[in-house]
Amino acid sequence: MTDGDASSPASAGEAGFTLIELIISLALFGLIAMAGLALVDALMGIQSRTEGRLDRLAEIQRAMFVIDNDLSQLSVGPLTGDAATLSFTRPLAAAGGVPVQVHYQLAAGTLLRSARGNGVPQGAQRVMQGVASLRWSYLAPGGGWTDHWPASPDEAKSWPLAVAADMVLAPGGSVQGRVRRVVALPVHP
Repeated sequence: MTDGDASSPASAGEAGFTLIELIISLALFGLIAMAGLALVDALMGIQSRTEGRLDRLAEIQRAMFVIDNDLSQLSVGPLTGDAATLSFTRPLAAAGGVPVQVHYQLAAGTLLRSARGNGVPQGAQRVMQGVASLRWSYLAPGGGWTDHWPASPDEAKSWPLAVAADMVLAPGGSVQGRVRRVVALPVHP
C-alpha cells in the first residue's frame, strides 16, 4: 500500500463526520434558522405598522383636500358655523355647477360631510374616522379668530377671511396628535 491509497485503514476513518459533529452542525443550523425567522417576523411587523401609518396619513391627507377643495369653491351664499359645525354653499361640478349646501359635523368620532341641493342625493359622506374632537374657527376681517360665524349681525352677509379646522386624532391609532388646516377663503362677491 502506498501513502496516497484511498483504501488504506487510516484514510477510511477520516472520510466522514462523527455523530457529535452532525448534532453540533444541526444545532447551529437550527439556531441560525430561528434567528432568521425572528428577523423575518420583526420585518413583517414593521411593514404592517408602516402600512397602517401610511394608510392613516393618506386618509388625513384626503380629508384635508376635501375640506380645502370645498372651501376654495365657496360661492354666493352665507357661511355659517360654530365650533362644532360648518355650513356654506358651493357649486357642485358633478351636477352641472348647481349650488349645493355643504355641511360638516363630527359624529361618533367620524367627520361627516353632507351636500344638499336640487338633484343631489341626500346623505352624509364619511370624510375621516378616528377623530377625537373637531373645532372650527373663523378669521374675522378685523383680525382675530372667533368660534362662530357670523360673529356679529353686521357680518351676516360677509365671509370670514379664513376658516380653520383643528382636529385631535383619536388615541390608540397608528397616527396620533393634532391636525390643523387653515383655508383662506375667496373674496366675497
